[in-house]
Amino acid sequence: MMSLSTVFWLLVAITTIIGGMRGWAKEILVMFSLVLASFLDTIIITFVPGVDAAFQAQNPAVQFWVRAMFLLVMAFFGYESPAIAGALQGKGKREKLQDVLLGAVLGFINGYLLVGSLWYYLHIAQYPISGVIAPNDPVVLGYISFLPPKFVGPPWIYFAVGIAFVFVLIVFV
Repeated sequence: MMSLSTVFWLLVAITTIIGGMRGWAKEILVMFSLVLASFLDTIIITFVPGVDAAFQAQNPAVQFWVRAMFLLVMAFFGYESPAIAGALQGKGKREKLQDVLLGAVLGFINGYLLVGSLWYYLHIAQYPISGVIAPNDPVVLGYISFLPPKFVGPPWIYFAVGIAFVFVLIVFV
């Protein structure tokens, strides 16, 4: 059996490799979709009347799956983004190397946002999936406070959405 921290780092490494292969232009759209998913989750739970009470009345497994599926759907649409990379990528070898390296860095961040959010949702739902055991190592439990919904929650998620919109307006429009 693998520990959750091993699975977390393995999946982050895989998304880093994928990010390097896809390039920075496509990975930035994935990052924006994951930031938007976290933003919408925060806004809906916090500010829409009655949603938090109805959500908390549900079974922890339902709470996990609702949040996880919303995040995964947003990530899917981010990864299925249009092919805009051709307009933004350079043609030379140096630019190709920069594209791979920046794509890998953004892929790492996307892996952290995606897999870390899923782990956080598992944790707050008290690990409702059979076969997934809650960690008991203090070092691994220390990871929980650095997972995205906890670490990049309000008010930082609001700033992240603002920065994403500014970036989209400057670069993509």
